Amino acid sequence: MEKTKIAVIGLGALAQIIHLPCLSKMNDVEIEAICDTDFSKAKKVASRHNINPKKVYKNTDDLLKENPEINGVIISAQTNVHKDIAISCLESGKDVLVERPIARNMKEAESIVNTAKKEKRKLMVGMNNRFRYDVMMQRSFVKSKELGDIFFVKTGWLKTRSSIQKWFLEKDKSGGGVVIDNGLAMLDAGLWMLGFPEVFSVSAINFSHNTKSVEDSNFTMIRFKNGSSLNLEVSWSLIREEFFYCNIYGEKGSSSINPLKVFKKMENNVFDITPKNIKMPSNLFKNSYELELKHFIGVLKGNDKLISTGDEALKVMHIIDCIYKSAKSGKEIICK
Repeated sequence: MEKTKIAVIGLGALAQIIHLPCLSKMNDVEIEAICDTDFSKAKKVASRHNINPKKVYKNTDDLLKENPEINGVIISAQTNVHKDIAISCLESGKDVLVERPIARNMKEAESIVNTAKKEKRKLMVGMNNRFRYDVMMQRSFVKSKELGDIFFVKTGWLKTRSSIQKWFLEKDKSGGGVVIDNGLAMLDAGLWMLGFPEVFSVSAINFSHNTKSVEDSNFTMIRFKNGSSLNLEVSWSLIREEFFYCNIYGEKGSSSINPLKVFKKMENNVFDITPKNIKMPSNLFKNSYELELKHFIGVLKGNDKLISTGDEALKVMHIIDCIYKSAKSGKEIICK
């Protein structure tokens, strides 16, 4: 069986805890090369995962030049270098998975997406929450119209920040705080449920109780041109324990996750139609990443249709930009 050759660029916690262990377990995948600006760390990581020490690199250009056989690249470096790395990989003829956020803002995201189209390469943006079992089941009820037309989504994520590294709190490197961290993930999930309608306006407020250059709490109301709306609530500081939710409201019913619940109105009565005896993975978080990576490999092999596209990422980043503009101005803004 011919193996799909993958390179991983950026060897932070996500790559070490999720990407490399998951890829190592796939019989049809070979980790061909890895790269990190911290070369000492990269060599240690290679040793732990039995990666050829000659395939360890400090910069992307050398990796791409010396490994033309690579089929796909996973980018999990810090956000401010996503654009340059992704464009280099795409222009080298490689398909790419960029972990979220795709970039610091919509302008950078557009550069990546336009390059992928120009080079006719596959571009996937890592939105692992789409691959959670409960989210996928909720989405299946929405797609089948069991809940009728969806008119409102309320979603949020209260948790500590995803990284303790210093750059994560530096706006020029991260692009923002909790909005671009937890908020972007939940916004994507909500938009996916709604079918990515065209945005009309955004009203947002940010707080920075425990941070300086970035926000640590955000509350946003988004209105769409089709009349539907979405409420977003995210925070790094308003927590005692992690709370993750996505509530869907349709004309014929409603649904929530964590845990999964589905209710449907029939003949003026409301029935609980939640599937019974569901066997959820013991670790929904890790399992979602495993399924995300398997999907990316399936896309590279031509077996799967791409989920979480660059075009969808642009729509998310457009709203993210609007959220920051609204919060800064202190008023609702019309998104153009």
